[in-house]
Amino acid sequence: MSSPDTIMKAALVETANGPFRLTDISRPALKAGEVLVRIHASGVNPLDAKIRAGAAAHARHPLPAVLGLDLAGVVEAVAPDVTRFRPGDEVDGMTGGVGGIQGTLADYAAVDADLLAIKPTNLSMREAAALPLVTVTAWQGLVDRAHIRPGQTLLVQGGAGGVGHVAIQIGRALGAEVFATGSAASADVIRSFGATPIDYASERVEDYVARHTGGEGFDLVYDTGGGAVLDASFQAVKRFGHVVSALGWGNHSLAPLSFKDGTYSGVFTLAPLLTGVGRAHLGDILTQATQLIEVGKLRPRLDPRIFTLDSVAEAHAVVASGNSAGKIVVSIVRD
Repeated sequence: MSSPDTIMKAALVETANGPFRLTDISRPALKAGEVLVRIHASGVNPLDAKIRAGAAAHARHPLPAVLGLDLAGVVEAVAPDVTRFRPGDEVDGMTGGVGGIQGTLADYAAVDADLLAIKPTNLSMREAAALPLVTVTAWQGLVDRAHIRPGQTLLVQGGAGGVGHVAIQIGRALGAEVFATGSAASADVIRSFGATPIDYASERVEDYVARHTGGEGFDLVYDTGGGAVLDASFQAVKRFGHVVSALGWGNHSLAPLSFKDGTYSGVFTLAPLLTGVGRAHLGDILTQATQLIEVGKLRPRLDPRIFTLDSVAEAHAVVASGNSAGKIVVSIVRD
């Protein structure tokens, strides 16, 4: 029989599109290089909903499984070889929920220490759990791939979205002049994060390129929409410019980009979790982002609704519907 200190609560999904079952499972044992985190909050991403629906083969997370990529919590214990963290540290990270790694909709997770960073002191647990995946994705695109520089013009496609609103803020913090597409209803949100809003529904690409860049195009374009939005990004970039995409799905003609001597990069944020290669860089990104957060240059857009493990199905339903007013977060321990 298991003792109370060897079991934990977790929200388990057993079949594609199946319900969440709140159940007792074994608390994970630490391996070398790992940290046991008492999870306080779990961010819910559109990818989590796709995994639950069985529509994200690239995530390679077989069911039954505990979902959840993002966490914020408190270090409970560390493996003997871990020196960066100690019990009591408040941490955040993108730590599981793909590749067969236990996700964050549970009381505890045993986490590769390389994936973690010390939580920003000026964010609550809920706020911190809203940021890891979207911050890593935005940072990889703008800093690692596009090598953004002060004085450049940046167009963020989908500036009110999860990755988009973080990309706006990182771009501004690193000295770019930022523009962002969105619906007319999202203009105030985009403006609040420091970008010039562009209503994609009412203005053609060539028109907003002419209006904002004199027809030259933007130095960098970050596509967060894929499909036709990526095609529009090839039209919007300037000669010798760079397009980066976090959703490079579909068939695309590269001719519009090639005729501009432009370049393209893709971002596959899950690769370090799936392959084990480059995990330490994820922790490094979050550590650098914490510096921006603590000086007020980066903040999450958080949906105000409160969800718990008991109502995680409702949280997923909101994310799947696309009707959230910011990031949905499940509170495992109430702040």
